[in-house]
Amino acid sequence: MTLAEILQYPVRSEGSAPLITVAMPVYNAGRLLQPALMSIVKQTCTDWEFLVIDDGSTDGSLEFISHIKDARIRVIKDGLNKGLAARLNEAIDLARGRYFARMDCDDISYPERFARQVEALERDSSLDLVGARAIAISQDDQIIGLFPYALNHKDLCAKPWRGFYIAHPTWMGRIEWFRHHRYAIPAPYLCEDQELLLRSFNTSQFGVVADVTFAYRVRSKVDWPKLMRVRRSVLRMQVHHFMRTKQAGYGVLALLVYIGRITMDSFSCILQASRASTFVGYRGAVDAATANKWRDVLKTIFSVP
Repeated sequence: MTLAEILQYPVRSEGSAPLITVAMPVYNAGRLLQPALMSIVKQTCTDWEFLVIDDGSTDGSLEFISHIKDARIRVIKDGLNKGLAARLNEAIDLARGRYFARMDCDDISYPERFARQVEALERDSSLDLVGARAIAISQDDQIIGLFPYALNHKDLCAKPWRGFYIAHPTWMGRIEWFRHHRYAIPAPYLCEDQELLLRSFNTSQFGVVADVTFAYRVRSKVDWPKLMRVRRSVLRMQVHHFMRTKQAGYGVLALLVYIGRITMDSFSCILQASRASTFVGYRGAVDAATANKWRDVLKTIFSVP
């Protein structure tokens, strides 16, 4: 299927299967939920169903989108807090689309994101999962820098002890791949994506679309105790995997990466405390074309239909 064919994909009849199932678990997203949802509504590729799954929010998040009427959106709410991995597995079970796409409740997808990812998956039948390049943005929509990335499977998986640079909320893949691998339950603390990638990369093919088509939201103040817990969770998950697969050397390398990262975190914490820096871990200023594109995306997302 070419890009032109994707953009002209016929609107499905009621009850027929969509091309894409989009899954967005929601927990206390507040005012950021509306632009996240609208960035899906305004995709140039229009054949999708959108599963918005409330994970026990206590801030009335869904009220921010109650006025948006679109038959492709299905809101699921049971009052429980199950966690991201459990909710994504629920969405995988409910999905009717050929492709399964992730979305977080505070990020923004560019209008052409889905079209570019479907094009990549249709062009290369060996690909199981495709991410997107992303900018990092602040809570007030200002560009901070670029999210780290690699484009092809070889580069993405060259150093599995370091992790995989495929931003979780940018994922789109074949529904069969998600149903085969699923998310681990119980999930490792805030690294369910890295666990899934580490467990599956040897028998899968990953890629990333070269164009920037996503804005990844970053909090202005880092929760350092939470970040340290995530770092420990990643290390435990990696060491367990490498011991199980008889790759002890990789486990040692994972430990060295962990030590390096917590050392850098310590310096960043000092800088943040001195107000010399508020954002860490992202590359510097983007070029003018990328900045202009982001301004155009904001206009599209916030424009009145």
